[in-house]
Amino acid sequence: MLILGIETSCDETAAAVVRDGYEVLSSVIHTQIALHAPYGGVVPEIASRSHIEMIPRVIRKAVDDSGVSFGDIDAVAATYGPGLASSLLVGLSAAKGLAVALGKPLIGINHVHAHIQSAFLAPGAPRLAESLPLVALVVSGGHSAIVHIGDDGVPRILGQTLDDAAGEAFDKASKLLGLGYPGGPAIQKAADAAPPGLRPISFPKGRISPGNPALADLDPELCFSFSGLKTALRNHLERHPASTQPEIAHVAASYQKAIVDALASRVATAVRRHPCRAMAVGGGVSLNAALRARLQEVAAEAGIPVYLPPPKFCGDNAAMIASLAGTGFGVTGDAAMLLDADPSLSF
Repeated sequence: MLILGIETSCDETAAAVVRDGYEVLSSVIHTQIALHAPYGGVVPEIASRSHIEMIPRVIRKAVDDSGVSFGDIDAVAATYGPGLASSLLVGLSAAKGLAVALGKPLIGINHVHAHIQSAFLAPGAPRLAESLPLVALVVSGGHSAIVHIGDDGVPRILGQTLDDAAGEAFDKASKLLGLGYPGGPAIQKAADAAPPGLRPISFPKGRISPGNPALADLDPELCFSFSGLKTALRNHLERHPASTQPEIAHVAASYQKAIVDALASRVATAVRRHPCRAMAVGGGVSLNAALRARLQEVAAEAGIPVYLPPPKFCGDNAAMIASLAGTGFGVTGDAAMLLDADPSLSF
């Protein structure tokens, strides 16, 4: 089974060809970082225009690099949510047109579910189905969620951010500290240079009150809130401006620690409360070295393995889209061709 995957949920234009769910034959990603860097974040209109310009050549390169032809493709898979509406529409529309032109079926894929699948694209990792039940953390610029996948293979959200995602919190902090965009790598680089032995600045971990109306039926102890953390950083910098490199590094390290602690502690709680044989992590923030180290500690304490995506599959990519489709997940048949972009898609 050869799946051509297409991903345009935010600011990466990506296409990939995957055989039988796990053999990645090609993966092409065109990033828009240079376009959005002057604004300190993704501008939806700029993102969608770039997708329109780049998607034909990205798809063509993915097929050429794979060593197969368009005629060999068995199905076309595309993200239909969640994400930016204008970006999602470009990839989904391209996939629909390509599926019709090739006479091949279309498969609609949930972007968050695909990030979990990316953890199993690492060399030596088992198949996702062999690791169930599991607890997964999806953490990126747009998503921060803890997901449980039971023996039935169906993902269910246990907790999520009630406001900003962790990746967005990194971006805003990097902007406040003058470190540039994207924020995650910039904060990590600054934090790595922090003088050893300094006591971390106390930043809030975003605990959620049980009565919060935004919770719905989610467990407050498994949910996140990062908006207060950003405000705390701004207030701290107003009181204690960071002008020297060591001062900026100290603030960055403390801020990164607050995010990592918030994520890792909630995952540890989820692992204790829900049956699981393994942990999985996905999303752009999963590239953060401090987070990876802490989650490995959490998994070791629980006596279970943790599966982390290779760096090239941490961010948005189409290999995870094609991989998930190749394992039997996604919207298929006539329903797939009727799909519209769903920016707030859940499970």
